Amino acid sequence: MANRGKKYRQVAELIDPDMEYTIEEACDLVQKTKTANFDESVDIDLRLGVDPRHADQMVRGTVSLPNGTGKTVRVLALVNEAKQEEAKEAGADFVGLDEYIEKIEEGWADVDVIIATPDVMGKIGRLGRYLGPRGLMPNPKSGTVTMDVADAVNEFKSGKLDFRVDKAGILHTSIGKSSFEPSELRENAIAFLQTVMKMRPASSKGLYIRSAFLSTTMGPSIPVSRSSITSL
Repeated sequence: MANRGKKYRQVAELIDPDMEYTIEEACDLVQKTKTANFDESVDIDLRLGVDPRHADQMVRGTVSLPNGTGKTVRVLALVNEAKQEEAKEAGADFVGLDEYIEKIEEGWADVDVIIATPDVMGKIGRLGRYLGPRGLMPNPKSGTVTMDVADAVNEFKSGKLDFRVDKAGILHTSIGKSSFEPSELRENAIAFLQTVMKMRPASSKGLYIRSAFLSTTMGPSIPVSRSSITSL
């Protein structure tokens, strides 16, 4: 920890390296470990006992956090003219189709979520190589390919998360901000963890949740006990 700043070293001392904390304890402690002058995100990282190279062990889904994410979510709606007014009224930041397909192919991707209707997927399928690596490609499993455009925009604006395990079996997402009350972080964490637990693949053997950590963007990691997660 010699290369860390003084403030980081001070807050890291609050964490017992030989202890695993309950979800409630971790949500209380994480607010004491923020080090930046901005409102840091509170992140949760899970190492899952899955092999994402096998399709039947891919863990991907969505969850609506009861207290939102604390972030301003920028939504692009790729829809035909018949749905564009609906998307605008629901609060989508960008609405259109051909012009945004062109912008994305030119390298633009200044959004957090892209929602599309099924009838335009044939047009935007070629964007997979641009959007896939960024986790932005619309997908029915994540609720981003739907005819209910207004509902989808509202859900993502109000705190719906799209999560997906990476190739190393790690699931990483933000569950709020350091300015949240510990009770709000706890409610968000429980909603996320319960969703992940329900999604355990039938083909996953042994431990499903192998390790879990909570941290602020710039702060040290707090180990969370597996027993406090599996008992939810």
